[in-house]
Amino acid sequence: MDENRKILLVDDEETLCEVLRFNLESEGYMVDVANSSEEALTMPLREYSLILLDVMMGEISGIQFANILKRNSVTADIPIIFCTARDAEDDMVEGLELGADDYITKPYSVRNILARVKAVLRRRTIPRSTEPLNDGRVEYGKLVIVPSRKLCMVNGLEIKMPRKEFEILSTLMGDMGKVFSREELLRLIWPDEVVVLDRVVDVNITRLRSKLGEYARNIVTRPGYGYAFMV
Repeated sequence: MDENRKILLVDDEETLCEVLRFNLESEGYMVDVANSSEEALTMPLREYSLILLDVMMGEISGIQFANILKRNSVTADIPIIFCTARDAEDDMVEGLELGADDYITKPYSVRNILARVKAVLRRRTIPRSTEPLNDGRVEYGKLVIVPSRKLCMVNGLEIKMPRKEFEILSTLMGDMGKVFSREELLRLIWPDEVVVLDRVVDVNITRLRSKLGEYARNIVTRPGYGYAFMV
């Protein structure tokens, strides 16, 4: 079994879990189920290549569970897809701000779930012809990115960031001064998504700025056009 096809499904609706598990396993995935965040936390989380996560559960909500994962360096890079009945924009933004890769609202079709899972796992393993990164170091002052090592440093200190934030920064710094529209960034960095809201770019830009210290001001917004790294 390809380790990239091992999925953890965390949801307190047992019937729904069985339906999803059956369909995912029919597609060749290995699926484990936890009916609460508490149960999921007892499992070997670093073994999973993707977590499908409900929001509204027991004592520890899906949002809280995701926050626990993202704060732990061992599990921070595991992709998360939220599957939830909560469709308010604030809930969606909160999930994306935690670093979730996708957010699907109920009711949803099994076909939709399978397509989203495939897209997220494909981004994890297959190099893209539109890959904006290069092998060379890019520097501006004491801000340094090394795309080949997926490394970002500010004032000599390594800055941890999820893949999407790093790819946005690499794209912007790779062509300093160029204004990239949201549509361009979505096409370059989320090429395999079924549906991605423009807002996901804004959320990632906000998170990225919060980590760059004095260099946050170099990522500028051009209203009506997009974003650029200005020198």
